Amino acid sequence: MKFVDEFRDQAVAAALARRIAEEAGDRHWKIMEVCGGHTHTIYKYGIEDLLPPNVELVHGPGCPVCVIPMGRVDDGIAVASTPGVIFTCFGDMMRVPGSRGSLLDAKAQGADVRMVYSPLDALRLAYQNPEREVVFYAIGFETTAPSTALTLLRAAEEQVPNFSIFCNHVMIIPPIKAILDSPDLRLDGFLGPGHVSAVIGIRPYDFVAQRYHKPVVVTGFEPLDILQGVHMVIRQVLEGRCEVENQYTRIVAADGNPRALEVIRRAFKLRPHFEWRGLGFISLSALAIREEYARYDAELRFEVPGVRVADPKACQCGEVLKGVLKPWECKVFGTACTPETPIGTCMVSSEGACAAYYNFGRFSRADSRLTVLQPEAPNARQ
Repeated sequence: MKFVDEFRDQAVAAALARRIAEEAGDRHWKIMEVCGGHTHTIYKYGIEDLLPPNVELVHGPGCPVCVIPMGRVDDGIAVASTPGVIFTCFGDMMRVPGSRGSLLDAKAQGADVRMVYSPLDALRLAYQNPEREVVFYAIGFETTAPSTALTLLRAAEEQVPNFSIFCNHVMIIPPIKAILDSPDLRLDGFLGPGHVSAVIGIRPYDFVAQRYHKPVVVTGFEPLDILQGVHMVIRQVLEGRCEVENQYTRIVAADGNPRALEVIRRAFKLRPHFEWRGLGFISLSALAIREEYARYDAELRFEVPGVRVADPKACQCGEVLKGVLKPWECKVFGTACTPETPIGTCMVSSEGACAAYYNFGRFSRADSRLTVLQPEAPNARQ
């Protein structure tokens, strides 16, 4: 296939769904899609309605904004509120609630908070504002870590004195292990994240198959990618196999992207532990800036509270991120918590499971299960 509409072919999708229904039989299946991008594809195109009722897709901790705990949001707000600072971040991060508001609230109160599209945009601001301190709030899994690393290395090479990074990059393998060690969730397999795997490859998931005896299929983001990934997981289980398979071969190589991995190693080191929303502290699960680049580490250059903050009692983002609850099972979903008035991160982020349910799944009907797979008009906005 060469064109995007071929990955959304209605007839092929219906045929794949029938094959999945035939092979799934009467057994109840639980398959976790780790990536938030997968979750949005599933609900945007009605994949869950296409699948038989006994094949359940469970949402995992693959949204980089969603896993940031409230304490780290408060730390960012503290830096942003420092006089003379230009604080930069991606758009999703601006609306994530901390214990006393969001970065957008801090901006309304006078902090100079600006949205950027890449860390290089933040570095450019440092060039343009030599009298100000420019801080980039770095978030994301291994997908976005290389761009932050390259920006850090460039700033060091050019000896930019007024630029620093507040690093919140996390890694995908430790939370998967934490979920597998959780006693309250039974899974038959995983749909592995496509974007992260383009960087790290498929070999890091071997432990899931070898130690936990669960199949992993690294999957793309189009409707047919998801359906084929589900089919491949079911086939593995029925055939008694536990392997790591690569459905997304057009993008993902077995060994990932060696150059991207190298710049990550040059710029970052592993943190001893890091707090994840809903999962608590996980050892060796996040990245910190190496000592040789300490002058570019905002955590060292600025005073931050560093206090752990509990999530609001009404918010159940943690259970959603672990796959224990579906978003609509949260007590405040769609009422007190909406994209306009979010209580938790899963409703804020463009990759959050709650946002996906709210925008695409809440009003879906089973009788529209085939029409949603029709390709969009060429000029339609995503």
